[in-house]
Amino acid sequence: MKKSNPLITGTIILTVTGFVSRFIGFFYRIFLSRVFGAEGMGLYQLTAPVLALSFSLTVSGIQTAISKFVASETTTHDYGNSFRTLFTGFGISMLLSAACTAYIYLFSDTIAEKLLFEPRTAPLLRIIALSIPMTTVHSCINGYFYGIRKTSVPSLAQLAEQIIRVGSVYLIYIYYTSRGYKPTISFAVAGLIIGEAASMLFCLAAIYFRFCTLAAAYNPIKKAKQPVSAYISNAKRLLTLAVPLSLNRTSINFLQSLEAIYIPQCLQRYGYDNAKALSVYGVLTGMALPLILFPSAITNSVSVLLLPLVSEADDSGNHGAVRKAVRKSIQYCLLLGFLCTGMFLLFGRFAGKVLYNSTLAGSFIITLSFICPFMYVASTLNSILNGLGRTASTFLFSMISLLFRLLFVFWLIPVLGIQGYLYGLLASQLLQTLLCVFAVRKYLR
Repeated sequence: MKKSNPLITGTIILTVTGFVSRFIGFFYRIFLSRVFGAEGMGLYQLTAPVLALSFSLTVSGIQTAISKFVASETTTHDYGNSFRTLFTGFGISMLLSAACTAYIYLFSDTIAEKLLFEPRTAPLLRIIALSIPMTTVHSCINGYFYGIRKTSVPSLAQLAEQIIRVGSVYLIYIYYTSRGYKPTISFAVAGLIIGEAASMLFCLAAIYFRFCTLAAAYNPIKKAKQPVSAYISNAKRLLTLAVPLSLNRTSINFLQSLEAIYIPQCLQRYGYDNAKALSVYGVLTGMALPLILFPSAITNSVSVLLLPLVSEADDSGNHGAVRKAVRKSIQYCLLLGFLCTGMFLLFGRFAGKVLYNSTLAGSFIITLSFICPFMYVASTLNSILNGLGRTASTFLFSMISLLFRLLFVFWLIPVLGIQGYLYGLLASQLLQTLLCVFAVRKYLR
């Protein structure tokens, strides 16, 4: 394949920036684990389900819909329609994000105590709520750039967000410790807002420059001026795709939230006290899993770009291109997965000790190493299925996998401890991968 192929060039850009971002994130995780400890990491990770749910409710479906409906711009050059699509999706998402922000901020104490079972997360939730509108802005703009296959903007936005976040937290830490104050995990959450703000400003500048550049020849803003009925029609088209996607992702994130919330609770049923349960949860989700997920920067990059390309090939009846995408995705993801499994098996215990000063993290890394081939294959096949319009299938497979894993959470963790959850992760990922392969079986013949 030539270097001019948008999948190759886009994947290279996303992968390089993804690796740099995750490399920075590694040092950030090490820094957090050493400053705030495993229990602090557990508290920080407990807020992740709330952020994931808010993202799925406000912008996840809209981002995908924008990406799909502006993809034709590369051939039709209808920039006015692209602007209308982006503007309409942005308006819908901002209304939802404003409502979500207000709800989380006003009811943070109730959410922390009744849903997360940890009152200490309430101040963290109030800080996190402020980042939701910023996430909405840059997610919509990223959706546009993904659709037209200009991956440099989302990539640089991600990199800017990571650098600013890590740098701001470190500077805040230095400032407070130099004055004798004890650092708290709230510093990390404050850094999240600063990073999201940086990413939002970068994306706003990028989209402004994009349409200013086009204005001389095409004037997309002028062409986008249509009656209100045209925007209503555009909104209906966006929502037709976005609502099912958002409902699917919200349902999935809801189950993932239940999983994240009840792991510490079930560990207490196993015999741990609250501090020990949070510490084990923090080591797993804040130390071991990020290392396992590090190589997925490659497969995530491919997945993002496969959706519009497969969608375009399917719409034009180019089934050969779809077949090639399926086969190559499985081959290369399996190759990458087995290589990563071997590396984690050989160096997992060493990595846990050196990076996090935790033998428990090393043990988790070794056990989770077997998940790599299945996880990488499933992620790319899910994107292909979405590009083929089979969003119902990907939703069903994810739900089955999560429900299967929840059985391990509620039944095996109280008996086997965290080891029961690790078995559940492996089994559920294998199940999801088999279901995805079955769904694309006709392209493997």
